[in-house]
Amino acid sequence: MRRKRFGFRRRHGAATVELGLCLPIIVVFCLGSIEASTMIYLKQSLTIAAYEGARLANAEGSTEADVVARCDQILTDRRVKSPTVTVSPASIETIPEGTDFFVECSAPCASNVVVSSMFFGSKTLSGRAEFVKKYNGQ
Repeated sequence: MRRKRFGFRRRHGAATVELGLCLPIIVVFCLGSIEASTMIYLKQSLTIAAYEGARLANAEGSTEADVVARCDQILTDRRVKSPTVTVSPASIETIPEGTDFFVECSAPCASNVVVSSMFFGSKTLSGRAEFVKKYNGQ
């Protein structure tokens, strides 16, 4: 009986050392997973907003201001901070049918992180949708 008890005490110290070595790795892995998931969500939100803005730009009577407002509304609903919306060409209501145009939404990673900006820091993510103009309003 005494030998089992003695062996347990020796193992107790080894478990403490293993925890001390493995815990920082597990914590960094968990925080990295949370941050990566947040950036995937941000990228998807930007792409969805750009797509919806481009769909609106193809509608009759829509202007660049309408497109930017729609993208901003979607990004606000999805809690994206500091977004930038670009429509090119800017005068979408006057471009001829068959012309390509795009809507691009971007946001800095640093202002949209949950935990810390350890991995993505100063990067900017963007989503882009490119459509062909089908209605020119004339």
